[in-house]
Amino acid sequence: MKLLACCVVTFLATASFAADWPQYRGANSDGTSPETNLLKSWPQEGPRVVWKAPIGESFGSFAVSQGKAFAFFERGGNEVCVALDAATGKELWATPVDKTIFERQGGNGPRSTPTVDPGSGGGRVYVLGTYLKLACLNAADGKVIWKHDIQADFDGQNATSGINKWGSASSPVVEGDLVLVAGGGEGQSLLAFNKTTGALAWKKHSEKITHATPTPATLHGVRQVIFFTQSGLVSVEPKTGDVLWRFAFPWQTSTASSPIVYQDMVYCSAAYNVGAATCKVEKTASGWKATQLWRTPSELMNHWTTPVCKDGYIYGIFGTARDGAAPLKCIEMATGKEMWSKPGFGGGGATTLVDGHVLVQGDKGPLVLVEATPKAYNEVARAQPLGGKCWTMAVVANGRIYARNTKEGICLDVAGGGAQ
Repeated sequence: MKLLACCVVTFLATASFAADWPQYRGANSDGTSPETNLLKSWPQEGPRVVWKAPIGESFGSFAVSQGKAFAFFERGGNEVCVALDAATGKELWATPVDKTIFERQGGNGPRSTPTVDPGSGGGRVYVLGTYLKLACLNAADGKVIWKHDIQADFDGQNATSGINKWGSASSPVVEGDLVLVAGGGEGQSLLAFNKTTGALAWKKHSEKITHATPTPATLHGVRQVIFFTQSGLVSVEPKTGDVLWRFAFPWQTSTASSPIVYQDMVYCSAAYNVGAATCKVEKTASGWKATQLWRTPSELMNHWTTPVCKDGYIYGIFGTARDGAAPLKCIEMATGKEMWSKPGFGGGGATTLVDGHVLVQGDKGPLVLVEATPKAYNEVARAQPLGGKCWTMAVVANGRIYARNTKEGICLDVAGGGAQ
């Protein structure tokens, strides 16, 4: 019996915890995977390639849920949501949603990521296109359940400077029974729809939108969704759309990172010489208040990549896509103090937090595993599974890394001991 108990303890200590990645920035909208015991020692050629599959142009990442990997990309001039078998890369279904954008400066295709809400019948998938078409699809077969044209029906903002030129890049957010998006016109810039029927739940406010995806979070025990608009951060009560608090922050051109929440602090950043800031959010008897802790100009700025946070330290790529040597930095969230900096990743790359490490995808395809510590840059593993333009984040789901460039997607096996 003692030997059996010892074996059980040993197995539990080495077993991996696997999880889906159902939306942009993961299940908790914070860029973090709960998976553990992943491989941190990679062979020279990199982790084992499970599959590679051709995909169209896009700057959205994968969503992985219930055995499927969902992507949103250009095909035949349209924005198409595609479901792949997560284990094989085989295409299961493809559903056109709208026309897409073609422009030379940034690139072609949709900029957002599908959002999966698991449930009966295989669940639902939500996509928000470049031209503000919001669609709900059946995750099992791709059939359209409901659809809204935010531009036509809610006086959408594709004429807004920056949005018209490069298209909307925000992904839908599912919170409770609602789907929340930004993009409507005066008095209806922020919108919520019933996730099952598509019925309008509320429309409020007159904010100008950016490319940032809203961040659901809990602050002082209160659930809220934080939008990064051209006026700054706007936190709303999800069920009603009522504003809880605001934090003014400058905006210049289209891009803005999604808000990052840690304890009672919220971090935000925008490129084109804007910079970054952290505010402290308080809830008192007289209401909510957001107070600036620090703000820095362009020395700290995230282009369209959103950093990750562990134990009060931010790990992200700081610079623009034009800066091929843009560094990965560790920043103390409460003070803005730089702990360390490592150049060479490129401003179009992105970061994911998993198993105590930061998984970085450089904008030319390298995958680098870095210890998430403020003490020093410590590179643990590196591989080059993809080349080309990789302006998106690699995600981790069920012991595998799902990454992409503008032409193909790849699945890599990084399951450690005890993984399924």
